[in-house]
Amino acid sequence: MTKVVDELVPHPVKEQLAGVDICVNSNPPWGEAIILGFQHYLVMLGTSVIIPTIIVPYMGGGNVEKAQVIQTLLFVSGLNTLLQTWFGTRLPTVIGGSVRFIIPSLYVAFAQRYYIYLNPYQRFIQTMRSIQGALMIASILPMLLGFLGIWRIVVRCLSPLSAVPLVALVGLGLYEQGFPLLAQCVEIGLPELIILILLSHFIPHMVSCKRPIFDRFAVVLSVGIVWAFAALLTVAGAYRNRPLNTQLSCRVDRSGLVSASSWISFPYPIQWGRPNVHAGEVFIMLAAALVAMVESTGGFIAAYRYGSATYLPPSVFSRGIGWLGVGMFLNGLFGTGTGSTVSVENVGLLGLTRVGSRRVIQISAFFMLFFSVLGKFGAVLASIPLPIVGALYCVLFALMSSAGFGLLQYCNLNSFRTKFILGFSFFMGLSVPRYFSDYVLTSGRGPVHTHSMWFNKIVLVIFTSPAMVAGTVAMFLDTTLARKHANTRRDSGRHWWDKFKYYDKDPRSEEFYSLPYGLSKYFPSH
Repeated sequence: MTKVVDELVPHPVKEQLAGVDICVNSNPPWGEAIILGFQHYLVMLGTSVIIPTIIVPYMGGGNVEKAQVIQTLLFVSGLNTLLQTWFGTRLPTVIGGSVRFIIPSLYVAFAQRYYIYLNPYQRFIQTMRSIQGALMIASILPMLLGFLGIWRIVVRCLSPLSAVPLVALVGLGLYEQGFPLLAQCVEIGLPELIILILLSHFIPHMVSCKRPIFDRFAVVLSVGIVWAFAALLTVAGAYRNRPLNTQLSCRVDRSGLVSASSWISFPYPIQWGRPNVHAGEVFIMLAAALVAMVESTGGFIAAYRYGSATYLPPSVFSRGIGWLGVGMFLNGLFGTGTGSTVSVENVGLLGLTRVGSRRVIQISAFFMLFFSVLGKFGAVLASIPLPIVGALYCVLFALMSSAGFGLLQYCNLNSFRTKFILGFSFFMGLSVPRYFSDYVLTSGRGPVHTHSMWFNKIVLVIFTSPAMVAGTVAMFLDTTLARKHANTRRDSGRHWWDKFKYYDKDPRSEEFYSLPYGLSKYFPSH
């Protein structure tokens, strides 16, 4: 047997990620594409259930209202995903609800003026109308920055070096939704995590198949197995005498969504009534919209890597942010209780399946629309115990983060300037949000105390986002520290992305990001 001699040379730089089975413009067979689309739908359900579960009870709503909000969020997410994949960046990104809008929504829910309503349903309606009004006004910010091309000026300041903390912290910053969520019911969360890792990474190396099955469909297979196991434990009475919190986390019949959902329901604009507008609430929503724009930019960068595309020209970034603003407007118009962002878990699923097909994501959008209308059927799937979702997040958020680390191939890691920018931005991106979150937990309010409550909440929204903090610190240091030094540009990897600075400089940009139906002729990306 010939001995393999290790060559002492660095790994070559790959502008397009190698190893991706199906890239952005390619399509798997229809049967496989439908299963993969359903898998993406399963993954995005977690956030679509978690956000309404948090905010609706504080708004005065019960299970019926929670089910309606989940159906509306799924419907609007389907619309936004189609718009983004057709007319936005055209990357395989699911546009779902954003956790960064929870603080603004709760600020509205806790407003004193709503406590005059003794009827909880009336309080829910009035609160939702105010959230709608604030969201619709706040959506103007990303639409203006995107469609006027202002966001592309911001993105041109990004280099591979400053993009690493931004992209990595979009995933790592959600660590509290991983194992802590899994640990709420270890007996089903831990098996899900173990089975998912075995199916996606170990079994494909042990069992040879003509077509990839276990790794490509690991999510739907593992969720099906563990969900059936959880149902068996529920029927067997394993949780009959357990505490209420344990029953809510572990049982498959405690979400209350199936009984509260209607068989058929069509979400429609202004379904909760005429939106209301209050200035302070709009300002807080504007802060959340800004954070969502920054985090979505990181999501787009990760999606281009897992879709085996080239780096996005700044004009395409700007176009995507503009359509993200349209999505936020639809969130406000229909009344979802939250704004939009790139779904982090679905970007991670691109890396897990190695399928970055745009068509698969569009099929998942049709699943969102279908199950949002057929409420009972959608509620059954939305009743998956959250510890199973937490196990999925442990893997998918990690893969999202690793897309950021992949950008280090462009940087000079032997430079002390590079080491400082990376280390400091990562540390501050984790430390600052942790300080703000801990302060809220111990004192019930943020660390900034002024007479303007809305200003205090704006600061809290911005500084509780790890990606926002890390990305801002990294970009500031990268554009100011030793800026005129001869090696700075190459150490940051800027020379690798120069060819994508303008849409027409690389022919691959037209291949991946041109608009469909000949629309690029009427809406050029410059």
